[in-house]
Amino acid sequence: MKAPADGDPAILERFLDALWMERGLSGNTLAAYRRDMEGLARWLAPRGSRLDIASREELLRYLQERTAQGARPRSTARLRSTMRRFYRYLVRERVRDDDPSARIDAPRLGRPLPDTLTEAEVEVLLAQPDTGDRLGLRDRAMLELLYATGLRVSELVGLTLSQLSLTQGLVRVMGKGSKERLVPLGEEALAWTERYLAQSRPALVTGQPSEALFVSLRGDAMTRQTFWHLIRRHARAAGITKKLSPHTLRHAFATHLLNHGADLRVVQLLLGHSSLSTTQIYTHVARERLKSLHARHHPRG
Repeated sequence: MKAPADGDPAILERFLDALWMERGLSGNTLAAYRRDMEGLARWLAPRGSRLDIASREELLRYLQERTAQGARPRSTARLRSTMRRFYRYLVRERVRDDDPSARIDAPRLGRPLPDTLTEAEVEVLLAQPDTGDRLGLRDRAMLELLYATGLRVSELVGLTLSQLSLTQGLVRVMGKGSKERLVPLGEEALAWTERYLAQSRPALVTGQPSEALFVSLRGDAMTRQTFWHLIRRHARAAGITKKLSPHTLRHAFATHLLNHGADLRVVQLLLGHSSLSTTQIYTHVARERLKSLHARHHPRG
């Protein structure tokens, strides 16, 4: 049996009060719920309907119209979630007997493609540090090693001297879940790392004992924040306007390997992913790059 309807504003206020009392949601979250449901109420009103009596067909038409007007899948997914909460509340409070949002599927969001750099952009970025300066030489070695190995930034700044084998050209990495992996450095990264160890690091540590491979001006181990700032600084100097972080070079490492024919499982091992599905996102990046090149350079692209 339905309770007497007392209008959209009153029902909405009771719903928001219940959310605040039961879940302690933040003011910003409650404001977002309010906007979502007030938007639906405004759409329903000229059609002779209300929030408390809206049908599944009306909710579907509202979502379809928003999508046609350019609403993003993530925004639509949030709206659907708000409607689900609202109509579950109405059923619980016996305002209505059914939940019209129950059989409305959420839009497929997909996984966002990671930001990456082209090979040309990476070359310009790597060339930015002043290698005649001890800090610049350290930065160049760090950037070269990061791009050559695809390490996570935490793995990079946490490297110790004992994890590096110059004779074998390998770095031993302790990744997530304490899983160890061996990653080859490549000739360029190996050469810059050897030069840093010979010319720059001794001047930075100034005789104090330190196992950290990459150190700061004071001889301390580098931090994630410090490296984040230096990579942003070198990117600005290189004229790279893309949103950039240390993780961007990890994405570039994986994408460029796949672009040049590397096996996906090899890339998985190098990145230290426990699941192949995590690595598969880079196949989409590579495909997007190929489509972009085709469109730009093919006469009928």
